[in-house]
Order: sequence, then structure tokens, then C-alpha cells
Amino acid sequence: MIVRTPSHYGDDTCSSYVSAGDFIFLSHHAGGHESDDIVHQMQASFDSLTSTLESAGATFDDIIQINLYLKNIKDFSAAKDVFYKYFKKDHFPARMTTTTDFVNEACLCMLDAIAYRSS
Repeated sequence: MIVRTPSHYGDDTCSSYVSAGDFIFLSHHAGGHESDDIVHQMQASFDSLTSTLESAGATFDDIIQINLYLKNIKDFSAAKDVFYKYFKKDHFPARMTTTTDFVNEACLCMLDAIAYRSS
């Protein structure tokens, strides 16, 4: 069964997440754009992801892959360090990190993920 959940940011063309069986595909999550601090924006992005995971009946323990998108590669080390606040030691998901430009000029980072919630 496939379940699509409406966007958390007002874009009708993108679900907040899609559940397909035991898999949860989480769309892009960002936040904290009132600050140009990468740590602040990373924490806001993770907090947004937390809310979406909870609404899907999942937690960070269920994330099997996460993608980190950065505006500036120089922010990688500080952004990576934020992962320790949200994931248990030795329980990190597979991760891909890349740089990109964002539609919102104030955006420094964004996350998307895949979670697996076993029945």
C-alpha cells in the first residue's frame, strides 16, 4: 500500500513523505532561515525531519539513508557534527553529501531520507 502525506511546506507537487509498505521516503526538510549559521539551520532541518518521522510512526533509529545538501562545502564539518545530536553512536544511516544552490537564497542546508519501519 502506498500512502502520500501532504506537504509540510505548502507545495502541492511534493509530499512531505510517502510510505510504501515498510519504507518511508521523506522529502526535503530545511529550516532556520532567519539565521545564517549552518549549525542553527542543521538543527532546524533535523527538528523538521523529527516531526515528519513522528507523524509517520518512525524515529531516527528507522532512517537507513540520509542525503545532506549544502550550499557551501566549507560548512561540511560543522554540519556533519550535528548528526551526533540526532543519531546514536554507531547507528548512523548511509549518507550522501553534495553541494547545490537552493531556491531560497537564505537556505544553507537541506535533508531528505529513507526510513524503514518493520511491521
